[in-house]
Amino acid sequence: MSNEFKSLKLGNLTIELPIIQGGMGVRISASSLASAVANEGALGVIAAVALGEEPGGEKMDFNKRSRAAFIDTIRKTRSLTKNPFGVNIMCALTNYDDLVDAAQAESVDVIISGAGLPLRLPSLIKNDTTKLVPIVSSSRAARIICSVWQRRYKRLPDAIVVEGPLAGGHLGYSMAELKDEKHIYLDKILQEVLAVTREFENDKLKIPVIAAGGIFDGKDIARVMRLGASGVQMGTRFVCTYECDADIKYKEAFLSAKKEDIVIIHSPVGMPGRVILNDFVRKISAGERVNFKCESKCLATCDIKKVNYCIVKALTSAYRGQLDSGFAMCGSNAYRIKKIVSVKELITELTEEARSCLK
Repeated sequence: MSNEFKSLKLGNLTIELPIIQGGMGVRISASSLASAVANEGALGVIAAVALGEEPGGEKMDFNKRSRAAFIDTIRKTRSLTKNPFGVNIMCALTNYDDLVDAAQAESVDVIISGAGLPLRLPSLIKNDTTKLVPIVSSSRAARIICSVWQRRYKRLPDAIVVEGPLAGGHLGYSMAELKDEKHIYLDKILQEVLAVTREFENDKLKIPVIAAGGIFDGKDIARVMRLGASGVQMGTRFVCTYECDADIKYKEAFLSAKKEDIVIIHSPVGMPGRVILNDFVRKISAGERVNFKCESKCLATCDIKKVNYCIVKALTSAYRGQLDSGFAMCGSNAYRIKKIVSVKELITELTEEARSCLK
């Protein structure tokens, strides 16, 4: 249990501040945001999903344009920061192996992987520098990953992100569990995962556990660090920064959201997703089929015959500010954000408050 706000160590890689910016899909966290966060000493993260969905990209098939745009984004980020940064790659993607291969070929510092259990992830890595960080929603998932990685690959995660039920985007909980949040609150799952990692640790090897989901301010950071977390992952707070890659209308959706506007929907990813309510969300929640044909087959979990909208198209539209044909994903505390600030201001505020709470 720590009363210190100290650097985050992932094996031999040191992140100066114990804050990871959560990967936010379809260009919400791309080179501008990830590099700005890295430049402040925290870990900026590029979300790998559907980066190629830009006008003119249709000349290549989905997988080729996804890989090409992902590599471009990694290289652009590297040109904007000398500090470590990471990428987030969802297990549910049909081109998961290809995107992991692109990331490790570019020797990215950290691959964070959730939306399913990344049991095969170590087998796809050919370098010995990229750190591997799975995201889990339970101690059971943490134990399975550690056991399988240790047995098959003779390695363990370089850290584990524990995501509680208040997170943004896709959630590793059932709709029933999300209605009963009292039983699955983050602090409880964090302590259960810490108990699992201790079983696998030894004098030479530590597995830092990163708390995520509903972390909003320095007080929250201090609270989970006192419980034993080595750091936090935060996505929602970084949306309303000048450097976030999303359109201004996307950011304004956060600024105007009220508490009751933050709702949970069924996503074609096969998981519940937390979003900001708008007319598009009302339409799809009522079962209306939004006109689309699937061109990319990007999700292993998406049943094209059953779903009534395309998540990639909805999120691409939202990123461009076209919120009449998409929605903004968000964490449960999005309504508490009142203004757009710089990444520097945000990280300074978070670190100063966390440090003073931990004293």
